[in-house]
Amino acid sequence: MSDIIWPKGYVPGFTDNFCSNEVIVAGLSVEELWSLLATPHLWPTYYKNAANTRFHDGNGPVLAAGDRFYFETFGFSVEAQVVECVAPVIGQAARIAWHGWAGSTQEDRLDVHHAWLLENLSGSRVRILTQETQVGKPAQELAQAKPNPMINGHQDWLDGLVAAGRSMVNSSWEGKATSSCV
Repeated sequence: MSDIIWPKGYVPGFTDNFCSNEVIVAGLSVEELWSLLATPHLWPTYYKNAANTRFHDGNGPVLAAGDRFYFETFGFSVEAQVVECVAPVIGQAARIAWHGWAGSTQEDRLDVHHAWLLENLSGSRVRILTQETQVGKPAQELAQAKPNPMINGHQDWLDGLVAAGRSMVNSSWEGKATSSCV
């Protein structure tokens, strides 16, 4: 199985906070889930912790490498830029990752690397892995919180993505988006 590619400064174990969530489910494929994950305006339809998504620079609606976008999550107003984007290709894991940031002072600045990996497995199964590393005082506070809001929130995102994917497949949803990640 594939793993996340970490940029310098965001390697787990060397950051202030790290969370990892993963599911493997049958009956869905990377191709069916990609449009839901790579289209930020769809996130609030299946993940209650994402709101007010928008693109900068007239880009979108599907994320591509280099795109700047904005969304609100976990009480943070997050500016983000896509730093990795590999659309679904047969025999290869699909990947999307962004650097996100919020705050402007030493007390409230939060920098994150949020990465997703989707890969088809044998038996008509799909693996969805999301991992996030965080740097900054808010990250230190999140790391100490019990229950862990990042682990629980990202599990909600995964569960919502799977449910939305199943719903889409069952209804033959025609709104599938594609991205070359160029």
